[in-house]
Amino acid sequence: MAATDESVVHGSKARPQDLPSVDKLLRLEAARALLDEHGHTLVANEARALLDSLRAQALAGSLNKAHIEADALADALASRVQARLAPRMRPVLNLTGTVIHTNLGRAVLADAAMQRLLAVMAAPNNLEYDLASGGRGDRDSLVEDLLCTITGAQAATVVNNNAAAVLLSIAALAREREVIISRGELVEIGGAFRMPDVMASAGARMVEVGTTNRTHPQDYERAINANTALLMKVHTSNYAVQGFTAAVDEATLAGIAHARGVPLATDLGSGSLVDLAHYGLPREPLPQEMLAAGCDVVTFSGDKLLGGPQAGLIVGSKEAVGRIRKFPMKRALRMSKLPLAALEATLMLYLRPERLAKDLPTLRMLTRPADAIRSMAQALQPKVAAAVAPRFTVGVVELLGQIGSGSLPVARLPSAGLALAPAGTAKKGLGTALDAIATALRALPLPVIGRVAEDRLLLDLRCLEDSAAFEEQLPLLHEMLA
Repeated sequence: MAATDESVVHGSKARPQDLPSVDKLLRLEAARALLDEHGHTLVANEARALLDSLRAQALAGSLNKAHIEADALADALASRVQARLAPRMRPVLNLTGTVIHTNLGRAVLADAAMQRLLAVMAAPNNLEYDLASGGRGDRDSLVEDLLCTITGAQAATVVNNNAAAVLLSIAALAREREVIISRGELVEIGGAFRMPDVMASAGARMVEVGTTNRTHPQDYERAINANTALLMKVHTSNYAVQGFTAAVDEATLAGIAHARGVPLATDLGSGSLVDLAHYGLPREPLPQEMLAAGCDVVTFSGDKLLGGPQAGLIVGSKEAVGRIRKFPMKRALRMSKLPLAALEATLMLYLRPERLAKDLPTLRMLTRPADAIRSMAQALQPKVAAAVAPRFTVGVVELLGQIGSGSLPVARLPSAGLALAPAGTAKKGLGTALDAIATALRALPLPVIGRVAEDRLLLDLRCLEDSAAFEEQLPLLHEMLA
């Protein structure tokens, strides 16, 4: 057909019958090169999809003949193949001001964890093989000793996330029996994951005590009966109740539980393993403190304040953790070799606490001095201003970020960054202008994610430790906005 072999008048409309067949499209020289590189299946599928799309446009009378010339078809086919092979999960620059951002992958892994991943994945490994005995091993053993050393626990096990850790612990210790919990701790985390629903899914009957704002020791004591299997504490890490409040601490609750022969479990959620106050940050409860207070089981996350991969960590007494480990649900929730390798490498960093603020990206970004962030903002301001001119102005601003992922919700991190504002835009056009710049930044090869507030697009630089990758994209950003 002529459309793939000769030039046509630009602007004239193509008819469906003007389109080449799939075979003819694949005989184009550029298409043959794609076939050599990627094989017939992928390229042919994309060729069919391309022609289907063009046919729909032709039927609608909106397809220019210029789009079905040989070069145009070859370019379109190459673009479709490239798009199909492009990864959906991509690195981004987190300039939101939230360090542990749930939607942006939470904790950034340490270099040691990345190196361990590559080493383990490049060859067979001893995931469940005991090198000493030559027999079958237990994957928990890869990290159990580390967790016990760091927290002081008698035993430890791990699952794929903290929601699973809570679910498994309740199911193993209290299935078909009662779990007592304060009404003030019936939390909901992201994705409508609610404690009452977790109890039901675990097969336990939840018994609420106290009120939303005040719960006392006698509330628990009165609720314990022969069918009570577990007392539960939940750290309200993603919100704060202030004012006329009262709660029962773990040491007091452990005494009540153990006097009646009932175990105590506590969920810490965010999972800090070091005292953040030592680094000038607000304090979070530590697993080692909960164990010292008498908790039989403590659950927490691996990918929040701990700074590792997604994981649910369970530490506690040998008896309680042993029951959890043997529960049938454990196999369905176990961690695979990838996150286990990253978790082991991350936990090893805690054996050298003096180096932690340097080696662990999460802690390093949380403790980054505001002066250093401000200096980076001042250096970047003229470069970004030139890239977005004349449509936007750029100023250096003081900002307040947050830790994120439900950790310390009322705490704010003094920071600095850039504020991009539309130049000479009427009030009614602000939203459209801000959406345009935010969209352009997200469309960069390395997407840049900021936040819109107070009629400006704010780029908080706390998590931008090296600005080189950001600066390299500024010429492209200028072209996109031109």
